[in-house]
Amino acid sequence: MLRERPTLSCELKIEHEEMIRKDVPGLEPREFRWVIAGRLAVSERIGGSGFQHRRVRREEEIAWLSDQGINTILSLLPAGQNKAVYETAGFRVIVHTVEGAPSEVHDVEGVFAAMDRALNVPGASVLLHRDAIDETVGGLLAGYLVHSGLVTDPIIATSVIQEILGRPLGPEGRGLIPVR
Repeated sequence: MLRERPTLSCELKIEHEEMIRKDVPGLEPREFRWVIAGRLAVSERIGGSGFQHRRVRREEEIAWLSDQGINTILSLLPAGQNKAVYETAGFRVIVHTVEGAPSEVHDVEGVFAAMDRALNVPGASVLLHRDAIDETVGGLLAGYLVHSGLVTDPIIATSVIQEILGRPLGPEGRGLIPVR
């Protein structure tokens, strides 16, 4: 007597994921925050970083970002990681590699220039991302608020970014903020 082959749990999982994918417009990237409403956002690397990076998660996060109106990715990752994937998904991509701790960032003005380039396009809605939201990213964001003239006082810029990111900005991160 032949038995019907049982359905494997991995097959059910795949069917379930395919059903969800049709109904849900993607996943919000980790640590996603709007810095300038509708214009500049920040998140961890799309799809996760290191051993946690997943292609399916990246695709879901890209769909979510598109639904939020993001049309430009400013990547601080080395070597333009995932640039081709972002371009294929229809994003404008700018890569400006920033590696290491805040004390190792020697081209702060270059990062601000890349942010200006990304945001100066009419209708641009920009996501800035790096492997993690750390002192470097927080300091660069606060620094950009001062650089762009949106906030004139570095102390207020620090406070604003700390509130947005939900974490304190240490002395190394604050060292990236220009004093005017």
